[in-house]
Amino acid sequence: MKQKKQLRRLVAVLLAATLALAMAVGLAACGRKTDDTLSVRYLNFKPESAEKYQALAKLYEEQTGVKIIVETAANNTYEQTLAAKMATDEAPTLFQINGPRGYAAWKDYCADLKNTQLYQHLTDKSLAVTDGDKVVGIPYVVEGYGIIYNTAITDKYFALADKATPYTSMDQVNSFEKLKAVVEDMQKNAAALGIEGVFASTSLKSGEDWRWQTHLLNLPLYYEFQQGKLDLTDPKATEKISFSYATQFKNIFDLYIENSLTDRKLLGSKTVVDSMSEFALERCAMVQNGNWAWSQIKDVSGNKVKEENLRFMPIYTGVEGEEGQGLAVGTENFYAINSKASEEQQKAAADFIYWLYSSKDGKRYVTQELGFIAPFDTFSEGETPNDPLAREIARWMAMDQITAVPWNFTLFPSARFKEDFGASLLKYAQGGKTWEDVVRDMVAGWERESSAATL
Repeated sequence: MKQKKQLRRLVAVLLAATLALAMAVGLAACGRKTDDTLSVRYLNFKPESAEKYQALAKLYEEQTGVKIIVETAANNTYEQTLAAKMATDEAPTLFQINGPRGYAAWKDYCADLKNTQLYQHLTDKSLAVTDGDKVVGIPYVVEGYGIIYNTAITDKYFALADKATPYTSMDQVNSFEKLKAVVEDMQKNAAALGIEGVFASTSLKSGEDWRWQTHLLNLPLYYEFQQGKLDLTDPKATEKISFSYATQFKNIFDLYIENSLTDRKLLGSKTVVDSMSEFALERCAMVQNGNWAWSQIKDVSGNKVKEENLRFMPIYTGVEGEEGQGLAVGTENFYAINSKASEEQQKAAADFIYWLYSSKDGKRYVTQELGFIAPFDTFSEGETPNDPLAREIARWMAMDQITAVPWNFTLFPSARFKEDFGASLLKYAQGGKTWEDVVRDMVAGWERESSAATL
C-alpha cells in the first residue's frame, strides 16, 4: 500500500513537471513569436512630441511590419534616462547625443553611420558628429541664425542715385568689408530710407544678451577651434582659449552698436522684444537673430515686414576667406544608433530614420507635424516648414561652395561665463571698459569656469 502511494505521488510529480514543461514551451513559443517581430527602441528627447512619435510609429509598423517602441524622457532628464536604460534589456536602439561632448559620454555605444542612407543625403556633412573617419551622430533637425534684413529697405538703398557704394544687391555683399561699407552708407542715408538706424537695438540688458554672449561669440570661437584643429570630443581640448579672433568679434559688434537706432550708452535697458519690434515696424533694416524670430516679427502689432522681403545673410566679421561662410546652422539633436544592438536591429534603426526623411508620409510628419528644418537633400523646396526664415535656412544650406558655421554652444564652460561676458560687453558699449579688458576678462573667465566644471 505504501509503495502504491509512493508510485502515485511520483506519477503526480511527473505529470506536474510535464505540465510545467509544456507551459514553459508554450510561453517560450509566444516569446519567440514576439521576438520574431523586428523592433526598434527609440528614446525620444522631446516630451512635447511624444504623441506625434507614437502616431508615427504606428504608421511605420503598418507600412513595414517593423515595430518602433517609442519611449520619452521627461523634461531635462534625457541623460539620466539614457544612462538608466543603457544598463537594461530595454536599451534604446536609436537615441540622441547632443554634439561632440555628448558623444564623448556615449562613444562606446555609438555605431559608425558613415554608410547609412540618411548620412549620404545630409546636405552639409560638416554638421555631423565625427570621430576620425567615423560618423557617429547625424543631425536630424537644424536651426540657424545670421543677420536678417528687409529687402524693401535694402533695395531702396541700392536704388539711391547718390549712394557711396558700387553694389546693387545684398547678394553682392559677402564679406565684412562690403557689409561695413553698405551699413555705414545706409546709416548716413537713414532719413532718405525712412529708418532710424540700420540695425535694431543690441539688447544688452542682463538676461537678454544671449544673441551676443552666446550666438555672436560662437563665430570667433568656431574659427579658433578650426585653426587649432581641436578634438572637440575631448573636454581638455577647450579648457583654455586665447580668443584669437577677438578683433573680428569687435568688428561686427561695433558695427551693430554704432549704426543702430539706439545710442550705445542706452543699450543696457534694451530687450530682444524691443529689437524685434523695431525691425517689424521698419524702424531699422537689419537684426541679428535666428529662424525662430519669424513669430516675433509677424505677431508684432502693426508689423510692416512682408514675408517675401525677409532674407538672411551670414554674420561676416573680417575672417580671411569668409566669402565661403554660410549661416550659423546647428543643433543639439543628433541621431545615434546603439553599437551594442544586433546588426539586424541597427539596420532596422537606420532604415527607419531614412524612411522618416525620404518617404512621402515621413517627410510630411517631419515638416508639418514636427515642424523641423531637415538638413537633407531628400526635401524639395515645397517640403520645408511654412515659415519664410526657415525657407531661408534651407536655401543657404543648399548653396554650393558655402560652409555653415556649426554651433559649439555645448562647449561653453558655464552659464556664469556667458553672463559675465555679456556684462563686459555692456560696460564696453557704455564706455566703462576697454576692449583689451573685455578680452582679458573673457579669457580668464573661460579658464576659471572650465576649471570649476572639472572639480
